Amino acid sequence: MGGETTPALPDSLAGWLSLLEQRHGQRIALGLDRVAAVRERMAVDCDAVIITVGGTNGKGSCCAMLEAILLAAGYRVGCYTSPHLLQYNERVRIDGREASDAQLVAGFAAVEAARGDAPLTYFEHGTLAAWHVFAAARPDVIVLEVGLGGRLDAVNVFDADCALVTSVAMDHMEYLGDTREAIGREKAGIFRAGCPAVCGDPQPPASLVEHAAEVGAELWVSGRDFGFGGDRQQWGYWRYTEPPSQGSLVKRGGLAYPALRGANQLLNASAVITVLECLRSRIPVSMQHVRQGLMLVEVPGRFQVLPGRPSIVLDVAHNPQAAGVLADNLGNMGFYPETWAVVGMLNDKDAAGVAALMAGRVDHWLLADLPGPRGLAAAALAPVVRAASGKDDVRCFASPVEAFVAAQKEATEGDRIVVFGSFLTVADVLAAIKAARH
Repeated sequence: MGGETTPALPDSLAGWLSLLEQRHGQRIALGLDRVAAVRERMAVDCDAVIITVGGTNGKGSCCAMLEAILLAAGYRVGCYTSPHLLQYNERVRIDGREASDAQLVAGFAAVEAARGDAPLTYFEHGTLAAWHVFAAARPDVIVLEVGLGGRLDAVNVFDADCALVTSVAMDHMEYLGDTREAIGREKAGIFRAGCPAVCGDPQPPASLVEHAAEVGAELWVSGRDFGFGGDRQQWGYWRYTEPPSQGSLVKRGGLAYPALRGANQLLNASAVITVLECLRSRIPVSMQHVRQGLMLVEVPGRFQVLPGRPSIVLDVAHNPQAAGVLADNLGNMGFYPETWAVVGMLNDKDAAGVAALMAGRVDHWLLADLPGPRGLAAAALAPVVRAASGKDDVRCFASPVEAFVAAQKEATEGDRIVVFGSFLTVADVLAAIKAARH
């Protein structure tokens, strides 16, 4: 009898993604030992400056701002983010362009060759594949977005030259803990000894501050060591030359508002500028480049307002903190007779908290089933929304697209349709909108 033949590895990106989805039964498996061992066996590295971005909300916006500013300054930039909205290539960008299928396939194959019998999750395999792509491209700076938490996330096998924690709020509590203190400790796990660590949360949990001190990181906190102020036309940035609140005060005025919508974006922008200020000896960036980058930055699905009537707002808000920001941003948009919400959520999210915060902004709730084991059925979401919002018009649909089509049929030109609750919800609707335009 002949020996068993080894199954051929995929030769397409779709094939690799299908294989990885099937291979690892546990969607999330926190821990660095397996990833670190495979990374060592891969034996690929580069000397780029590494910026790691963690936090509960605002990570994607901060990564996009860093990428846009650094590109405006003429640097070669690798950027790794997750999840994607329409296609996997969005997760890995080089110089602002999505990695090609061929680059990603080469990365997945390189990880597989070094993996041995180590089980890697979809995210872990993808993180190491992205690193392979970056190592081949040799960028000057690599921006890495944490997938979940920080301390045990696959991204944390790479030592950050500067780490940014955008915010600390209650989310993924089954993995990170059920208090802000516990979650803050996990987020702070990306800090490194002797390196700057920036916190964009003006009220960080004590655990984050204590961990920074324990590991010997140089911690910069929003509102204490840096911050912002402004009026309707422009805004200004300030920081002390040394944390905590020491040294001379540096001010930068006359800044145009970021292209990303929402009042919270100044929190993100000031944290991003602080990261760049901390790294200025290695990657100097002028304020003109900061201005250019902030004017050009784009992030699909983050308070994205589409042209046309009725007004359509896409936002991946999926936890109470993000929903609160979304509600505030909607309140600043002006008057709309009716607001129609297209909502689909995952079953491990605080649906009641999200609905309660959005209740004052929504007149009609169109709820959608989401697929997969974590997807929450609209029928299960409906009583939660009714109780939290106090609204009677709560309807159920088989998909976000069906709910969106219903909203389009009933909304008048002066109304507003808001799509939120999950990346899956926004992705489904955005794909349908793009398909209809072609």
